[in-house]
Amino acid sequence: MKKYFALATGIFMLISATAQDNSTKKKEGKPVRVFNSGKTINARTPEVTGKGKMDFNVSHNFGDLAGSNGGIKRFFGLDNAADIRIGFHIGVGKHTDLVIARDKGASLVQQIYEIGIKQQLMQQMENDPSRPMSIAVYFNNAISAVKKNNFPDQDNSFENLGDRTSNVLQLILAKRFGNVSLQLNPTYLTRGHAISNDQKNLFALGGAVKLPLVANRLNLVVDYFKVFRNQASKDSFSVNNNLKFFNPLGIGFEVLTSGHIFRLNFTNATEILENRFIPRTITSWDKGQFRWGFTISRTFTLWR
Repeated sequence: MKKYFALATGIFMLISATAQDNSTKKKEGKPVRVFNSGKTINARTPEVTGKGKMDFNVSHNFGDLAGSNGGIKRFFGLDNAADIRIGFHIGVGKHTDLVIARDKGASLVQQIYEIGIKQQLMQQMENDPSRPMSIAVYFNNAISAVKKNNFPDQDNSFENLGDRTSNVLQLILAKRFGNVSLQLNPTYLTRGHAISNDQKNLFALGGAVKLPLVANRLNLVVDYFKVFRNQASKDSFSVNNNLKFFNPLGIGFEVLTSGHIFRLNFTNATEILENRFIPRTITSWDKGQFRWGFTISRTFTLWR
């Protein structure tokens, strides 16, 4: 795991160094907002809400748009609410967010409660070589409240509270080059329970990009997670469960208004939480197994 984190950090530091203008005749820098919200599609960004503010957002994934479970017979997936997340992101400090959320879940592990902390370690500044990028860390704990499955060796065959929990630790490295934003998300996932021949601990390397389409109005956002799963796990699921794992890919359009941010998403990840889509993305873009989704975000002031 350490070598992946080191590799991700090294790549971004190299990009930052080569893009740096060493001119000394520059004005004092201003903070750079690399992304417009706390998430792209599946990937979290280094942006925080701000002290005394709350970002309320609702994310919704529908069913398959095409393929055997999509098409016109299921109104291109709109007949099915695959996963829904309602989140409260509260700025308890200038660079610290407390996250409280409820996630429906799209598989046997449902009724998920999430609590998390995002800490912004550095914010990119204009014309400041000492702050060439934005860096944040995110940690969460997710607990499923779904009823225990009495059948053995299922995703929800829980024996105790520890079996119901999972944790994600994510390093977020982001930089804006002009109007283009790039990001890396080295992510480590650990679960209290996994079925036979599956992995309790997984590493994934995520990435995201934001491209402007209409200035200050419309952006294209893309993110991707490469999940490093051992071959024994892949082979076991292929033979015993007739399942194949895929890496989550998301493509979306971000609409900016004066009051809120709206994102229209397309992704092969059925579930919204990293705790679930990293170990359990079993649908593929090339089979039409991708889905509509949207996120609505609105920020409120709680105290000044």
